[in-house]
Amino acid sequence: MDRKDKILIIVPAFNEEGKIKVVISRIKKEASGLIDEILVVDDGSVDSTASEAKDKGATVISHDSNKGVGATMRTGIEYGLKNRYDIVVMIGADNQDNPAEINRLLHPILYDNFDFVQGSRYMAGGERVNMPLFRLVTTLMYSFLLKIITGFPVSDGTNGFRAFRLNILKDKRINLWQAWLDRYELEPYLFYKVIEYNFKVKEVPVTKYYPREKIGYTKMIPIISWWSILRPLILLKLGIKR
Repeated sequence: MDRKDKILIIVPAFNEEGKIKVVISRIKKEASGLIDEILVVDDGSVDSTASEAKDKGATVISHDSNKGVGATMRTGIEYGLKNRYDIVVMIGADNQDNPAEINRLLHPILYDNFDFVQGSRYMAGGERVNMPLFRLVTTLMYSFLLKIITGFPVSDGTNGFRAFRLNILKDKRINLWQAWLDRYELEPYLFYKVIEYNFKVKEVPVTKYYPREKIGYTKMIPIISWWSILRPLILLKLGIKR
């Protein structure tokens, strides 16, 4: 892939010992020619997440305490802005995403002038492996609600595997530096905003893998975490938050 853009991959991580080293190894194997740097933002892990990431050659920034996935993403974005990256790719630290599909996220941005590309496990060509039924139902319901509110044909509104141009943040109507976005709110906030302000947005099919064991596929807390994801849609639609 010939390109002039500087591309940073951001891996938000919290207690991903054993998984983070696999993720970084897979990124280096599958996407080494697509990106310029791997940044792991360690959100106050109490295991060996940070040391494993460093050992595998990633740049690591560690929070001194757990601040939330939104704050962790923001730290990565700030690093990208400071170091003049053009594009960031967000990928999970839990080995549920396929680094070989990073090219699918980047191609529309690099060649078709898209600003924001969301991975979708539900559209044609996407795949869900061992996905729990509860997760299937809740993610589909959320995506349907986001589609109704925004009018955008969203099929997967909660997938964290995405890429976007950092220059979208020059639009002052998009303010990621709000304290209420520290937990799970930042991702739906950003997706909502790029749709609302008519940036070029699209979805591409990706694969999501879930472990066969019932524990370990998510760190979300029932009700509390889902409210964190849902409330940006409500607060933004009602004009309570900007």
